[in-house]
Amino acid sequence: MTDHSRQACANALSRVLADTYVLYLKTHNYHWNVEGPNFRQLHLLFEEQYQDMWAALDDIAERIRALGEYAPGTYAKFAELAKIKENQNIPRANDMLKELTADNEQLVATIAEATKIAQDAGDEPTAGLLTDRQTIHEKAAWMLRSMLA
Repeated sequence: MTDHSRQACANALSRVLADTYVLYLKTHNYHWNVEGPNFRQLHLLFEEQYQDMWAALDDIAERIRALGEYAPGTYAKFAELAKIKENQNIPRANDMLKELTADNEQLVATIAEATKIAQDAGDEPTAGLLTDRQTIHEKAAWMLRSMLA
């Protein structure tokens, strides 16, 4: 890969890392604060999802480093790079589900953009990592959406 291709892949991964971190933090917050008749189900679902994202953050950041770039690691940088936005409020359970569904769908879109960049650069390790993450977030969105039916 050229230096330009490596940097493009690292930049795309940085956006994935930022969206993943914001979604991780939001999902963890909702895990702590969910209320209502589906409390137990949602509390456990949110926990399963935030724990998966926590583990993924390290893999994504280390791939950025393997490409020779520094991984973003501050709230300010994540806020700058992320399309997913924090929610300063504690919504009702159904609104949490709607928001997390939309956020997972946004992360799928961010991942799809990054995957195309990686594939165009011939960066198969990055493309593989991203394909795995896309599958996980598509499933997460489906599970969250199913709770709304």
